[in-house]
Amino acid sequence: MRIGLPEQGRHVKQLKISPLVLHTVAKKTEHGMHDLTCLIKGCQAKVYAPAGTHSICREHFLNYLTWRRRKGPQMFMKYAGMTMEERDPLVAEWANTIRVEEVPTASAPKT
Repeated sequence: MRIGLPEQGRHVKQLKISPLVLHTVAKKTEHGMHDLTCLIKGCQAKVYAPAGTHSICREHFLNYLTWRRRKGPQMFMKYAGMTMEERDPLVAEWANTIRVEEVPTASAPKT
Protein backbone atom coordinates (compact mmCIF):
# COMPACT_ATOMS: atom_id res chain seq x y z
CA MET A 1 0.00 0.00 0.00
CA ARG A 2 1.38 3.43 -0.85
CA ILE A 3 0.33 6.68 0.78
CA GLY A 4 0.95 10.06 -0.82
CA LEU A 5 2.22 12.77 1.51
CA PRO A 6 1.40 16.46 1.02
CA GLU A 7 3.17 18.02 -1.92
CA GLN A 8 6.53 19.63 -1.13
CA GLY A 9 7.58 21.79 -4.07
CA ARG A 10 7.10 19.70 -7.18
CA HIS A 11 7.85 16.33 -5.57
CA VAL A 12 5.32 14.06 -3.95
CA LYS A 13 6.86 11.61 -1.51
CA GLN A 14 5.56 8.06 -1.43
CA LEU A 15 5.59 6.03 1.76
CA LYS A 16 5.52 2.27 1.46
CA ILE A 17 3.77 0.55 4.37
CA SER A 18 4.33 -3.15 4.82
CA PRO A 19 2.79 -5.41 7.44
CA LEU A 20 4.64 -5.71 10.73
CA VAL A 21 6.47 -9.00 11.07
CA LEU A 22 7.92 -10.03 14.42
CA HIS A 23 10.65 -12.63 14.66
CA THR A 24 11.97 -14.54 17.63
CA VAL A 25 15.59 -15.51 17.31
CA ALA A 26 16.46 -18.77 18.98
CA LYS A 27 19.64 -18.79 21.03
CA LYS A 28 22.46 -20.83 19.55
CA THR A 29 24.36 -23.10 21.88
CA GLU A 30 28.11 -23.62 21.73
CA HIS A 31 27.62 -26.54 19.34
CA GLY A 32 25.69 -24.40 16.86
CA MET A 33 22.37 -25.99 17.74
CA HIS A 34 19.36 -23.85 18.57
CA ASP A 35 18.14 -23.86 22.16
CA LEU A 36 14.71 -25.38 21.47
CA THR A 37 13.97 -26.76 24.92
CA CYS A 38 12.44 -25.03 27.90
CA LEU A 39 14.86 -23.34 30.31
CA ILE A 40 13.36 -25.23 33.26
CA LYS A 41 15.30 -28.40 34.05
CA GLY A 42 13.41 -31.55 33.12
CA CYS A 43 10.80 -29.78 30.97
CA GLN A 44 10.67 -31.25 27.47
CA ALA A 45 7.86 -29.06 26.13
CA LYS A 46 8.26 -27.09 22.91
CA VAL A 47 9.48 -23.52 23.41
CA TYR A 48 6.83 -20.84 23.31
CA ALA A 49 8.39 -17.49 24.24
CA PRO A 50 11.69 -15.86 25.16
CA ALA A 51 12.65 -15.33 28.78
CA GLY A 52 15.72 -13.15 28.78
CA THR A 53 18.24 -14.81 26.48
CA HIS A 54 16.59 -18.20 27.06
CA SER A 55 13.32 -19.78 25.94
CA ILE A 56 10.48 -21.28 27.93
CA CYS A 57 7.41 -23.38 27.14
CA ARG A 58 3.86 -22.02 27.22
CA GLU A 59 3.04 -23.38 30.69
CA HIS A 60 6.16 -21.86 32.23
CA PHE A 61 5.64 -18.61 30.29
CA LEU A 62 2.19 -18.20 31.85
CA ASN A 63 3.69 -18.99 35.26
CA TYR A 64 6.41 -16.38 34.63
CA LEU A 65 3.78 -13.75 33.72
CA THR A 66 1.87 -14.53 36.91
CA TRP A 67 5.06 -14.21 38.97
CA ARG A 68 5.85 -10.84 37.38
CA ARG A 69 2.25 -9.66 37.88
CA ARG A 70 2.53 -10.47 41.59
CA LYS A 71 5.65 -8.31 41.77
CA GLY A 72 3.45 -5.32 40.91
CA PRO A 73 2.62 -3.15 37.90
CA GLN A 74 5.98 -1.39 38.06
CA MET A 75 7.61 -4.72 37.13
CA PHE A 76 5.94 -4.66 33.71
CA MET A 77 7.09 -1.10 33.01
CA LYS A 78 10.63 -1.84 34.17
CA TYR A 79 10.77 -5.18 32.30
CA ALA A 80 9.56 -3.62 29.03
CA GLY A 81 12.51 -1.23 29.00
CA MET A 82 15.14 -3.90 29.65
CA THR A 83 17.34 -5.67 27.12
CA MET A 84 17.26 -9.46 26.95
CA GLU A 85 20.56 -9.67 28.84
CA GLU A 86 19.23 -7.36 31.58
CA ARG A 87 16.20 -9.63 31.96
CA ASP A 88 18.33 -12.72 32.71
CA PRO A 89 18.69 -12.04 36.48
CA LEU A 90 14.89 -11.70 36.80
CA VAL A 91 14.41 -14.93 34.84
CA ALA A 92 16.94 -16.66 37.12
CA GLU A 93 15.13 -15.36 40.22
CA TRP A 94 11.81 -16.68 38.87
CA ALA A 95 13.35 -20.01 37.79
CA ASN A 96 14.51 -20.56 41.39
CA THR A 97 10.87 -20.46 42.49
CA ILE A 98 9.94 -23.37 40.20
CA ARG A 99 9.72 -26.66 42.03
CA VAL A 100 10.54 -29.67 39.89
CA GLU A 101 8.48 -32.70 40.83
CA GLU A 102 9.69 -36.06 39.67
CA VAL A 103 7.11 -38.55 38.50
CA PRO A 104 7.32 -41.71 40.62
CA THR A 105 8.30 -44.82 38.72
CA ALA A 106 6.25 -47.98 38.88
CA SER A 107 9.12 -50.14 40.15
CA ALA A 108 7.23 -52.05 42.83
CA PRO A 109 3.49 -52.05 43.57
CA LYS A 110 2.53 -50.84 47.03
CA THR A 111 0.64 -53.29 49.18
